[in-house]
Amino acid sequence: MADYFLDIQYNNLVYGKQEVNFKEFECCTFNHCDFSQCVFLSVTFIDCIFNDCNFNTAKINYVALRTVTFNHCMMKEVNFAMCDKLIFEIAFNHCILDFSKFYTLKLKGTSFVDCSLIAVDFMSTDLTEAIFDTCDLYRSEFAKAIANKANFKTSSNYTIDPTKTKIKKAVFSLKGLRGLLVKYDVVVE
Repeated sequence: MADYFLDIQYNNLVYGKQEVNFKEFECCTFNHCDFSQCVFLSVTFIDCIFNDCNFNTAKINYVALRTVTFNHCMMKEVNFAMCDKLIFEIAFNHCILDFSKFYTLKLKGTSFVDCSLIAVDFMSTDLTEAIFDTCDLYRSEFAKAIANKANFKTSSNYTIDPTKTKIKKAVFSLKGLRGLLVKYDVVVE
C-alpha cells in the first residue's frame, strides 16, 4: 500500500534515488525541489503543481501524472512514454523539455506555454488540440503524430511533414509556413 500525502507544500528538497517511490501525492505543491536523481517506481501525482523543480534525466517510469502542472521546470532528457496512461493530464509553462520523449502518448489539449522543446520526440503522439504557445520546436519529431486542431501559431523552428503527420485544421503562422514545406526544398520569403 502506498503512503498518501494530501495538500502539503514541499520546499527546497533534494530527493534521493528511491525516496518518492510507492507514494501518492494529491493537491501538493513542490517548490524548488530536485528530482534529478530519482528512479520513480509506483508514484502518483494528482492535482499537483511543480514550481522551479529539476527533473533533468530523472527516470519517471511507472509514474501517474493526473492533472499536473509544471512551471519553470528543467526536464531535459525525460522519457514520459512509460508513464501511466490512465487520466494522463499535464501542462507545461516556461519549462525546458529538450530531448524528452512523449512517444505514443495521448496529449489531447495539452498546453505547452513558452517552452523549449528542442529535439523532443512526439512520434505517434496524439496532439489533437494541443497548444504550443511561443515554443521552440527545433528538431522535434512529429512523424506519425496526430496534430489535428493543434495550435502552432506563435511557435518557431518546427519542421512537420504533412504527409507523415495529421494536421487537419491545425493553426500555423505565415512565418512558420517554411517548417511545413522543408521537405519540398522550396524557398519561402
